[in-house]
Amino acid sequence: MRTMKLGTSTLEVPVVAVGCMRINSLEKAAAERFVQTALEIGANFFDHADIYGGGTCEEIFSDAIRMNDNVREKIILQSKCGIRKGAFDFSKEHILTSVDGILRRLKTDYLDILLLHRPDALVEPEEVAEAFDLLESSGKVRHFGVSNQNPMQIQLLKKAVKQPIVANQLQLSITNSTMISNGINVNMENDSAVNRDGSILDYCRLNDITIQPWSPFQYGFFEGVFLGNDKFPELNQKIDEIAKKYEVSSTTIAIAWLLRHPAHMQPVTGTMNINRLIDCCKAGDVHLTREEWYEIYRAAGNKLP
Repeated sequence: MRTMKLGTSTLEVPVVAVGCMRINSLEKAAAERFVQTALEIGANFFDHADIYGGGTCEEIFSDAIRMNDNVREKIILQSKCGIRKGAFDFSKEHILTSVDGILRRLKTDYLDILLLHRPDALVEPEEVAEAFDLLESSGKVRHFGVSNQNPMQIQLLKKAVKQPIVANQLQLSITNSTMISNGINVNMENDSAVNRDGSILDYCRLNDITIQPWSPFQYGFFEGVFLGNDKFPELNQKIDEIAKKYEVSSTTIAIAWLLRHPAHMQPVTGTMNINRLIDCCKAGDVHLTREEWYEIYRAAGNKLP
């Protein structure tokens, strides 16, 4: 699969990341087939979080991939922390304790990337900085990032954190594209012009922070997928038309739409279906034209001013 640099790091990663949030839905043999297929097609970047399955997803993954030193050298592991029952927590103690748990469940000595999962209203950047310094100096974490954060929240962290923020995981899909729409509808009197995220797309591009779109097939907030959905007839007709031209599936085109954006995003899949994962990864070989990208954008109900 085609690769890219992650943020300002020297880490070379596949353009599509394999999300493991639902791996606990698979039986042992199916989980093993899934991760092995991912490796065979070059999808060796695996995204986790300590809350997925209450930690069981990381355990199931490490068993399925049969984690050992040889396997560890061939994969890139990312996990997230900062969410606990009834609260978000970026305290030094919670971050350090969470990482130790993540490493234990993944049966590894280090994470390639650690993301702070959801913004903590009570964050103290100095505590985050102390935690990151300890994790880096001990070799437990090599790179750091955030998830679901706006520019000022990242700037606040950078006030104390010295490590580069290499990634920001954000909800983004063809039907959830407000971060794109508000940049098109600048100074317009319509809902698409509302800046809901502080221009996070432009901020990440300016600061070489890789955006990792999560739920790339979802509409709303986990309301369902738009592909094959009767609620989006025009969009599906257009995607199917373009998919036929490139001789790929609609799944491939939906990911290719994100990859076509010059921000050099790294979509995170969520499927546990092997064939769909393969289709997602084929998107790295499809380069939509400017006209096709805008046709899909408009077919989703977005209007150009």
